[in-house]
Amino acid sequence: MNHIFKHWMLDPDVAFLNHGSFGACPIAVLRVQEEFRNRLERQPLRFLGREFEGLLDRARDGLAEFVGASSEELVFVPNATTGVNAVLRSLTFSPTDELLTTSQEYNACRNALDFVADRSGAKVVVADIPFPIASPSQVIEAVLAKVTERTRLALIDHVVSQTGLVFPIAQIVQTLSERGIDTLIDGAHAPGMVDLNLTNLGATYYASTCHKWLCAPKGAAFLYVKKEKQAEIRPLTISHGANSPRRDRSTFHLEFDWMGTDDPTAYLTVPSAIAYMGSLLPGGWDEIRAKNRDKAIAARKQLCEMLNVAPPCPEEMIGALATIPLPNGSYVELQDALLEKFNIEVPIVPFPQAPQRLVRISAQLYNTPEQYEYLGNSLLTLIQ
Repeated sequence: MNHIFKHWMLDPDVAFLNHGSFGACPIAVLRVQEEFRNRLERQPLRFLGREFEGLLDRARDGLAEFVGASSEELVFVPNATTGVNAVLRSLTFSPTDELLTTSQEYNACRNALDFVADRSGAKVVVADIPFPIASPSQVIEAVLAKVTERTRLALIDHVVSQTGLVFPIAQIVQTLSERGIDTLIDGAHAPGMVDLNLTNLGATYYASTCHKWLCAPKGAAFLYVKKEKQAEIRPLTISHGANSPRRDRSTFHLEFDWMGTDDPTAYLTVPSAIAYMGSLLPGGWDEIRAKNRDKAIAARKQLCEMLNVAPPCPEEMIGALATIPLPNGSYVELQDALLEKFNIEVPIVPFPQAPQRLVRISAQLYNTPEQYEYLGNSLLTLIQ
């Protein structure tokens, strides 16, 4: 255990190697959220009816600066899946349209894509991304090979949940944009893991989380929509903003910023999470991203050697997640056994489908080399 661990509430008896699934919020940031909640409960009308809008704007400004976007292009949503659904269910497709995605798309978002395709008669086209993979160019080639004159929208991961691959998203977005194809990027893992500038990236839509690598509280995520596309995009819940007479705010903000009574404190805490995490190392977020990536690469090398497995992707495709192929077997039983017998929390991922499986490790500041060695020895014991 390292000295950074004390900043989190994590159980010290568990080797927590699964930051990527739901993140983990530092104690100091949770205290900021608690202060907001106390303000809310002391005077609910004042907080929600008079103060909330200004507080939300300030939180949005802080997030916008971090992700390289204009505040006018961002709205908060509870999770990235909600953002992806808002875009997909706002757009109108026809039976002649093709919706492009990849074989490694996150299951929840793929389900949303299938839903709108089934409803409209559009066709879902899947670019098969190999894994193991030798080069980022294979991703670009696979995606472009499936583009046709009917391709209307591409739903692409920035960082893949199952395999941990960092896709060459800038090149993909640029190439598709040059062909007139809108892009919806599922960037759930990107902020805080990789350097992100949404303005430079140029995606049409980008949905992501703040609770993963930014370490904000659960329920904080965002949706980015280019200004010229905002008139089409509506929240999943239609509420007061739909017929608001106000002209001092965009309809985009009016609709998404208030969808009904909820606890908005996770959103308001995002700038505090960004600032607090950035204060933990002298080099701030640049050092955090580099340190976590180096840790993931070193841990992957260590585990590949222990398990006698070849690295399944080049290091340039790794962020703070890494996966290692395992012998075929039950992924559920292995994941449960790691927790029950060894107190290790790590996902065993069926890929591309059971009984084939991967172990996916996360690398956050609180993780140590000893934890990955312990995982390797535990896997050897269970697999043998």
